[in-house]
Parts: sequence; structure tokens; C-alpha cells
Amino acid sequence: MGIHVVRLLLIRHGETHWNAAARFQGHSDVPLNERGQQQAAALAQAMVGESIQALYASDLQRAWETAQAMTAVTGLAAQPEPRLREMSFGGWEGFTYGDLEQRDPRALTAWQADPIRVSPPRGETLSQVTGRVREAYGDMVCNHQGETVALVAHGGTLRVLLCLALGLAPRSHWQWMIEPGSISELRIYEQGAILARLNDIHHLRETPPSP
Repeated sequence: MGIHVVRLLLIRHGETHWNAAARFQGHSDVPLNERGQQQAAALAQAMVGESIQALYASDLQRAWETAQAMTAVTGLAAQPEPRLREMSFGGWEGFTYGDLEQRDPRALTAWQADPIRVSPPRGETLSQVTGRVREAYGDMVCNHQGETVALVAHGGTLRVLLCLALGLAPRSHWQWMIEPGSISELRIYEQGAILARLNDIHHLRETPPSP
């Protein structure tokens, strides 16, 4: 494959209370909970030996807090990247899947059948999310040739990015497991991308489980 052009470390933010309760978060600016803060600290230590040249983060609080923990340890300033925000779930944010089955079953069924073109009420389609993630990914690869780049984002956007990099349909994004506080790794070559790590959580072994 030759010398890799860019090494991307894909980091999901630490846990929030809404993660623990399985609530749709989207653009709602939910902070890390205590466990999420511990996960962020563990992630920061895991980054010490990675020789990162650039650090990007979604501007939502849960991702930004996670990135700031890395900055405190590595000394590398995080750059806000709004295009890495989670999908907007609009009027569904704050609710669980079970809530929506009771409150909005028709809209939920329509969205599940065609998430590319159908959005949650006042939210984004998967096509819209894919468009902004594609732009951010392209800029990072173009601007960081030969470097290691860490980006802190969300489960949805990281899964979409994996699909884009590996030439898979964005609709397949739900097949990737990306847990809070996990690290995945892409190596980008001129010929294409290789998935070197997926959902690595070994650095979180000492963090307590969710209550």
C-alpha cells in the first residue's frame, strides 16, 4: 500500500447521563457525567504516546470536554469543528426509542425506512449529515498529509465517517459499534483507507460501569 498519507484517530466523547439513559442527544448540549469525565481522562493518557500533530473536536460540550482533557495532558490545542456534530434529531432529542414508539410511531417508522431522505421532526437527514462529514473528512486528509490527527466526535458522525472512508453506503453506518470513550483508527493511503482499530476501549478498563 505504500506510505500512509494520514493516520486518523476517531474518538467518541465520554459518557453523558443521556447516553446512560439511551436518550437521543443530537445537537442538545449535554455535558459529560462523572463516568464520562473519567473516560476523558483515560483517553487523554492513551493519547500520550500517539504523536498527534492535530486535534479536532465537535463544538458540542460532551466532545469539547473530552478534547480539553487531551489538551491538558498533551499540550495540543483542540480546534472546534462544527461539521463533526452529531446528527440533529430535532424534536426527538431527550426522548428514548421507547418513548418515540409511543409518542410518534409513524414518523419513527418513516425515518427508519428511509433515513437518507427522511429526517426526525426539525432534524437532519442522513444525507445532510453525510455531506458535512464528507467535507470535514476531505479537509483533514488534504491539510494533514503524513500526520496523525485525532478527532473527537459522536457515535453517529464517526460511523458515517467510517463508511465514507471505506467506500460503504452511509446507510450501513448502524453496523459499527462505537462506544463512549472508544478509539478507532483509520490509515489513509493514496489507494484507499484501512481500518486499523475499531471501538478500542482497553484504556477504560479501570473506569467504573454505569449505574
